[in-house]
Amino acid sequence: MDFLSYVTGNNLVHLLDILIIWFLLYKVITFVEGTRALQILLGIGAIILIKVISWYTGLTTVSWLMDQLITWAPIALVVIFQQEIRRGLESLGRRMTVRRRHLDNAQAHELIQSLDMALQYMSKRRIGALITINRKESLEEYIKTGIALDADVSGQLLVNIFIPNTPLHDGAVIINNGRIAVAAAYLPLSESTRIPKELGTRHRAAVGISEATDALTIVVSEETGEITITQNGEMLRNMNSETYTNFFEKQFITTEAAAKQPWHRKFLGRFGQ
Repeated sequence: MDFLSYVTGNNLVHLLDILIIWFLLYKVITFVEGTRALQILLGIGAIILIKVISWYTGLTTVSWLMDQLITWAPIALVVIFQQEIRRGLESLGRRMTVRRRHLDNAQAHELIQSLDMALQYMSKRRIGALITINRKESLEEYIKTGIALDADVSGQLLVNIFIPNTPLHDGAVIINNGRIAVAAAYLPLSESTRIPKELGTRHRAAVGISEATDALTIVVSEETGEITITQNGEMLRNMNSETYTNFFEKQFITTEAAAKQPWHRKFLGRFGQ
């Protein structure tokens, strides 16, 4: 009875308020993790801590100086975090305007087989490659930067595109709705400090597009032949034919259980992302 006495409409609203703030803080921290923005946020936290200590100990001059910094902080934050703010708003806008033509399982199997053929060939011969595949969010902004192909996906075509010293090899291939939309496209470079220094521009671009969208991107290193997959800002390295094929099947093949999943579970899963 004592517990039930606290379960009131007003208390539930307060609990919901706290949960929303906690969720927003969690998303902000995960969004800036591994970037220079995290270091700046830590610096802001240090300023607030100094302000509290100076106020409590009676350091008037230090307290006044911290007040001035805090007063002008919002303007400084907009200037400093303009790229992060723009990226976050664009990502939110894309999730609210999702338009995607689903591939059926037969098309998905053909796509996986074509990717497997191309990746095995390029990995063995250390041919550098960068392939981005759309998921739910639109890639139109990046498709516009490439050279239009609108071709069926085939292993032979992918290999031919990335042969060194050919007109289309430098840049990314974007596969949109099961077709090769463009080649030689430009992707945004990630500023994450978690990317190993030995990895080059292709890997940084792959992480960058995975931070900005929900796209899946494949990188073949021209130095080692190593195959890497990026998605949601994460890198899966040292993938072989078996591991990346299993990964692709989980991403593109619709199982009977997933097809029957209730709408509210799909919505909550998308909101959580």
